[in-house]
Amino acid sequence: MSATDPSEVQLLVATDHREILSGPTEPAALDRPPRHPVRQGLGHSLVANRKALTGMIILALFVAVALLAPVLAPGDPSTITSLGAQPPSAEHLFGTTAKGQDVLALTMWGARSSLLVGFVVGIAATFIGLLVGLSSAYLGGRADNSLSLLTNVFLLIPGLPLLVILAAFLPTGMTTVILVLTFTGWAGSARVLRSQALSIRGKDFVAAAIVTGERAGWIMFREILPNMASIVMITLIGSVIFGIGAQAGLEFLGLGDVSVVSWGTNLYWASNDGALMSGTWWAFVPSGAAIALVAFALALINYGVDEVTNPRLRSTRRRRTSRRAAPGSATHQEVNR
Repeated sequence: MSATDPSEVQLLVATDHREILSGPTEPAALDRPPRHPVRQGLGHSLVANRKALTGMIILALFVAVALLAPVLAPGDPSTITSLGAQPPSAEHLFGTTAKGQDVLALTMWGARSSLLVGFVVGIAATFIGLLVGLSSAYLGGRADNSLSLLTNVFLLIPGLPLLVILAAFLPTGMTTVILVLTFTGWAGSARVLRSQALSIRGKDFVAAAIVTGERAGWIMFREILPNMASIVMITLIGSVIFGIGAQAGLEFLGLGDVSVVSWGTNLYWASNDGALMSGTWWAFVPSGAAIALVAFALALINYGVDEVTNPRLRSTRRRRTSRRAAPGSATHQEVNR
């Protein structure tokens, strides 16, 4: 047995040491699993989600009908004619009311008011809830106690009686309806957003921003708020649904401006004219179906946002997709064999 040269031993040790530090060689690198792709944007993910895409298509159709109502149904839809209580026909696709008004025109024009009030109330209520929730979670102490007490008071007050009382004593009009619904609809958003903001308030990057001397407004709206985008969007959608439904409910009770054409006033006049008793179902079904379809579309978008942004739902969806694809891939492997 020949003696080993000390220089060769040092060379072998150095080579093994470099291989350990440098990791696997080039051929072994081929066995690595592929890296995860860059996370796609929220908009692209919503378009790829079938529930959200279906909801956005339905909502876009209603928005288009509302914007094009003066073109699709020109003239005053409230004009009274002699063709009263006519069933759906080629001349009047949705029939006419007891006063001879075209139901299709009333439904198209009613979308303008109902969607406008719903989105304005949703944005306003979410904005107020966001301000209260962020301020309460970030400031803490007495500010948190005071804002939480105010939120709890609004949550404990029965919503429908408060809506009826405010709408009955305030001047009628769309502005009054928007103010009343915003005044009574922000508390739920504030409670949800405060809870989410509290969980982000304890993160390290927020503590780092406080240590560096950033202002409170900067930290709330530039550090905490971007990490709450999904919950803010979900809260906004829920507030829009509340605004559309609550406006229709108030106007159906006669507490809104019945001279304005909306889905709620259409239901009010159908009830006032005895459409249900006389069997003229076409006078109230279109407006009721429109409210239900818009709420359904917004709920689908809400579910889609939750599936896209919730890690647990994303992992569950991936497992279901892999299970569905497993039999096909196994069959393909057997055929290749």
